[in-house]
Amino acid sequence: MEQVIGLNAAQREFLQLLGRIKTKEELDELRKVVCEYYARKIDKEMDQLWADGKWDNEKNEAILKEHLRTPYKYAK
Repeated sequence: MEQVIGLNAAQREFLQLLGRIKTKEELDELRKVVCEYYARKIDKEMDQLWADGKWDNEKNEAILKEHLRTPYKYAK
């Protein structure tokens, strides 16, 4: 594979994998595998935060009550 400027080794390798995908089903399967991989990583990191005492039910409740919507200013 020719050198793609601006991409790291992992990105280049992933592009090679993507080049082998021939059907929508294969793409869907790869997407599922990648999503499951990142979900496992997030679960592991959250477990560590709980174990270290950096996360608790109080923080969960605070996030549930947090208002994250962007306030819009309408022209009058």
